Amino acid sequence: MREEPRRAASPIGGLLRIVIYGLSCKITPFRVDEMFSRRDAAGLGLILHKSVVLVGMMGAGKTAVGLALSRRLGVAFLDSDAEIEAAANRTIAEIFQRDGEAFFRDRESEIIARLLEGPPGILSTGGGAYLAPMNRQMISEKGAAIWLRADLELLWNRVRHKDTRPLLRTKNPKATLEAIMIERTPFYEQADVVVDASASYAIEDAAEAVEQALLLRPDVLSDVVAGSAP
Repeated sequence: MREEPRRAASPIGGLLRIVIYGLSCKITPFRVDEMFSRRDAAGLGLILHKSVVLVGMMGAGKTAVGLALSRRLGVAFLDSDAEIEAAANRTIAEIFQRDGEAFFRDRESEIIARLLEGPPGILSTGGGAYLAPMNRQMISEKGAAIWLRADLELLWNRVRHKDTRPLLRTKNPKATLEAIMIERTPFYEQADVVVDASASYAIEDAAEAVEQALLLRPDVLSDVVAGSAP
């Protein structure tokens, strides 16, 4: 029999920080928007009120966890990087090389704005997307941001053998990765929910932890059977 999620809660700085499967999640107020519902095989009715936008560093697992979470909730999964590549008919690396990062960031904002106009779902974004004030505002108004937080060693182990990261094409890619992480962390900290990633967690466990965290935010995800829908 599977062990129930372990939870511990304590107020920190006026917020509530919980621990689920060893993952810490920061809970903050949010607004209620349109709803999307599903009912899983166990008969648990859930309503997703707004899009969940996964933010964080390259290698944090946004795509893998996002896809698993979308399957659990029965909603669409969208990836802003994949949408950009499809629209441009080029890879992200090719766009960076040919048109530059500024051009890419402009197209990224356009794609995110379009995707947030659709019904509530799970949206995975590129590592730099949440840095732009316009993107943070759009996500705040129409969705809820979840930061998948991972330490440097975990990120490096996941990206070190890939050549699809244009920002890491330097003489010392690990040092570059660390510098990027330090620069971006203050922006990621503005996310509505924070979930710590770990090499010991399976993708499904991470997705379940995110779902459990969202259930503590009934304005984002609520349990109809339990009568917790707003």
